[in-house]
Amino acid sequence: MSTIKANTLLAADGTSTTQPSIPALDQRMAKAWVNFNGTGTVAIEASYNVSSITDHTTGDYTILFITPMASAYYSATGMARTNSLGGTILEQRTNVAPTSSSLRVSTRDVSDVSPVDAQWISVTVFGS
Repeated sequence: MSTIKANTLLAADGTSTTQPSIPALDQRMAKAWVNFNGTGTVAIEASYNVSSITDHTTGDYTILFITPMASAYYSATGMARTNSLGGTILEQRTNVAPTSSSLRVSTRDVSDVSPVDAQWISVTVFGS
């Protein structure tokens, strides 16, 4: 078995190419992920396939994808953290269905389920 390792793949003329697709792995790899600060002015810390975060109100955010998912039937998982001792709940907004181009999430204080801005929110999306 051979292994090829490269940081960058270039076309014959030296221009950049898109990442190669490995069909057997495509369904097992994240289609989008983001880590952002949800307090004050929302700021993306790091991301893949996420163009921006919309801050609607306390603890209410929409994640916008650069390249949409094939449908709204994808899997999203995540976690959030505040400085509260009680902990934080991260959930998909129950009154807003996900779309192929965005996902709306909310953060709540675990002790009383009230909306709370989280300092650290991380969401990963799998799908086609």
